[in-house]
Amino acid sequence: MDIGTKVKMINCYEAKKYPDKVWITRSEPWELGHGQQVVLLEGKTGGFSMDCLKEVK
Repeated sequence: MDIGTKVKMINCYEAKKYPDKVWITRSEPWELGHGQQVVLLEGKTGGFSMDCLKEVK
């Protein structure tokens, strides 16, 4: 996933909180120590799990 990719949150608490919001990635994915991949999103602090993101066109 490249910087600037449009995504929606899925299968998580935040997806229910922001059901129609399209987010823009602001970093390349990186791996946490236990193998989970995360990415930074515009307007949010901290890394967000790639497992809970779906790319939108």
